[in-house]
Amino acid sequence: MTNLKEETQFGWNFENSYSLLPKSFYSCQNPIPVTSPELIILNSPLATSLGLNIEELKSKDGEAGLAGNLVPEGALPLAQAYAGHQFGHFTMLGDGRAILLGEQMTPSGERFDIQLKGSGQTPFSRGGDGRAALGPMLREYIISEAMYALGIPTTRSLAVVKTGEPVIREMVLPGAILTRVAASHLRVGTFEYAAKWGSKDELRALADYALQRHFPNIEDDENCYLSLLKQVIKRQAELIAKWQLFGFIHGVMNTDNMTISGETIDFGPCAFMDEYDENTVFSSIDTQGRYAYGNQPHIAAWNLARLAETLLPILDDNQDQAVQLAQEALLDFNKLFNRNLLTGMRAKLGLFNEEEGDVLLIGDLLSIMQKYHADYTNTFRALTFDNPTDTVLFGTQEFKEWYQKWQSRLSGQQETKCSALELMRNSNPAVIPRNHRVEAALEAAVKNEDYHVMERFLDILKEPFAYSQEQEEFTSMPEPSGIPYRTFCGT
Repeated sequence: MTNLKEETQFGWNFENSYSLLPKSFYSCQNPIPVTSPELIILNSPLATSLGLNIEELKSKDGEAGLAGNLVPEGALPLAQAYAGHQFGHFTMLGDGRAILLGEQMTPSGERFDIQLKGSGQTPFSRGGDGRAALGPMLREYIISEAMYALGIPTTRSLAVVKTGEPVIREMVLPGAILTRVAASHLRVGTFEYAAKWGSKDELRALADYALQRHFPNIEDDENCYLSLLKQVIKRQAELIAKWQLFGFIHGVMNTDNMTISGETIDFGPCAFMDEYDENTVFSSIDTQGRYAYGNQPHIAAWNLARLAETLLPILDDNQDQAVQLAQEALLDFNKLFNRNLLTGMRAKLGLFNEEEGDVLLIGDLLSIMQKYHADYTNTFRALTFDNPTDTVLFGTQEFKEWYQKWQSRLSGQQETKCSALELMRNSNPAVIPRNHRVEAALEAAVKNEDYHVMERFLDILKEPFAYSQEQEEFTSMPEPSGIPYRTFCGT
């Protein structure tokens, strides 16, 4: 494999700070070349922000670089080691089909991981082929970019390249590689790996690296590792609240899928909810509902407890004191999550100030929505338009009484009704990546090699709060079906 020598031609500007960690945290590994790389989609705005040359990335050499056939100058490809609790069961994992090329330093001085997903077998593949199918990679592109537009912290997608090679799952599918951009790929599972198989010094090295990478302002705190735990708890509380506010269901909230940075990562069986139901599960493998919509805050707290356990040896030399510090920090999650959720829900209802009855007002609306199978996004959209007749709730006695209480609550504010509706408009998306629309885009792309459906869909999703006429056709729910919608991991 040759290197892409003219670094400045493409704009790559790599550093490799992760490789300075102890060798046990990674395995040096080049991507495995593919037969016929073909660029399917390139995220031009993201490429520009990263300092990359769009036209060069579209060239044959650019395609080869995004497929892993050529390694950019300055990159140091490696597969990261980590562990994880998967559906509650602990296991050794690692990048089984992904290669970290390095960290792109942007013109503004920011640092982002550049990872190729589907780039071939690694020492962590556990018997897998190390490849990815086109459909799941396009799904990650669509969902991650939609989440970015919604303001949800997330990893992003730079490009998808077809490999020209088949992958075999339940059927033969076209292969693809996704270029993922992340603040980092440090996970709760990375710390679990260090705690289980590393020394105390290696655990401390990982924690120091996480501090340098994401929380440099707390490196000098008296107990910087306790501060690290608190910051991760804070970021995850903010993230999960955002998921709940927009009806996002991750589907596989294993500890290896919870980042230290607070970004959403891995989009296999994820989906957005249509009808509001706390028990909603889309993932085909989540048969017990462990990762249902309503369970996500509880699972986040459970995952964070696993992180706290890994940090005990460096929180305090006295184990009892370390446990007490960790427990006290973990108590903050529910408080922070509920505060973020309540603030967001108030905004969705146009409420600027806080009143004691708000929790009941919000809870009553959600209960009515669940009872009458109301669409989550479109209910808030109808309220934003102040057009309650557009929701299935209209005409029910429960909603009539709730609506009167809500109007009374709005009229008691100092802010005008117009200001309240503007707040709602900025908090309630007109469009989300609805499942039937995602499937339509993927079917056109994978089966017919027609990418126009996906491109138009992505264009609509770029401005979810625009409430434009072009978005109208993308706001409708799917046709009723007796078959529940299911998503799959894609591995």
